[in-house]
Amino acid sequence: MGVTRWRLPLLLLGFVSLALGVGGGLARLTPGVAAPGQAIGWHGALMVSAFFGTLISLERAAALGRPWAYAAPLAAGLGGALVVAGLVAPGFWAMIIAAGVFCAANALVAARHPSLETLTLLGGAAAWLAGNFFQLFGAGTFWWIVFFTLTIGAERLELSRYLKRPAWVRRTFALLAALLLVSPFSLPALGVMLVAFALWLLAFDLARITIRQTRLPRYVAACLLAGYAWLAVGGAFLVVGGYPDAALHAIFVGFVFSMVFGHAPVIVPAVLRVRFPYHRALYLPLALLHASLAVRVFVSTSVGAWGNAAAIALYIVTALVLVLAFDPAQAGRASPR
Repeated sequence: MGVTRWRLPLLLLGFVSLALGVGGGLARLTPGVAAPGQAIGWHGALMVSAFFGTLISLERAAALGRPWAYAAPLAAGLGGALVVAGLVAPGFWAMIIAAGVFCAANALVAARHPSLETLTLLGGAAAWLAGNFFQLFGAGTFWWIVFFTLTIGAERLELSRYLKRPAWVRRTFALLAALLLVSPFSLPALGVMLVAFALWLLAFDLARITIRQTRLPRYVAACLLAGYAWLAVGGAFLVVGGYPDAALHAIFVGFVFSMVFGHAPVIVPAVLRVRFPYHRALYLPLALLHASLAVRVFVSTSVGAWGNAAAIALYIVTALVLVLAFDPAQAGRASPR
């Protein structure tokens, strides 16, 4: 078992931050709804660094196989708990430590296997570290956007590496990644780069091909392509200016959560050593996520936010039912991938 038995508690620690972050966001928008501790004021940090930071760094630690790498998800999850308890500065320093360990893990991978993909992942890790530090002063949100965009983009580039493409396609990706790392200093510039990055993904990602397949490959592709579209929408809002809630939630909900919905059936088996079978019921929370986000962005912020929360809850329940309903006796005859 080794460190494997500690993965589930770390994952649950991250989900505590998810619940608190979602609750804080709903309380912020809905009079009369209460949230514990500092969950309202630090809704973004709980969602991004405490939940997603735990999730992403846990997956990286599991892939790397080094016990010290698990300090990243542990520190990220504990950081969220400290922030909610009112210990904001210690909480953020814990999340800074988490990002630092995550940077070290990515640097080790990049040193072992230098490539555009691993260097882009390292750049994304550095953006998370910068975002956690600058958020101590209220200015880290846009670095977090770069963290997600580079991390997801690098992983998709890695999965698409066997596609036959002209050399300029990878060079364009490298240029966009480099420009993204400096774009948070100007929101219109960041918006332009996000739109450009989304267009690159829509044009060259493997999802363009797998959307024509069936079952899990098609479902994952639908999640990805919808997420890329929201990334472009969020970038466009940043270019125009004046729509902060629409821009941020188009990216953090439409882009990032759509990636989570799509990749969970692959990542959960790799991290927890359980089977996550595909079922068409997974389309229900996905459809609710994007429909409610459209309502949030274009019609009603509060109504859409409750729909977003319902979609996330429905996905978690659906995933648990699928995992628990799977017959363990079949696990030995099925690859977790």
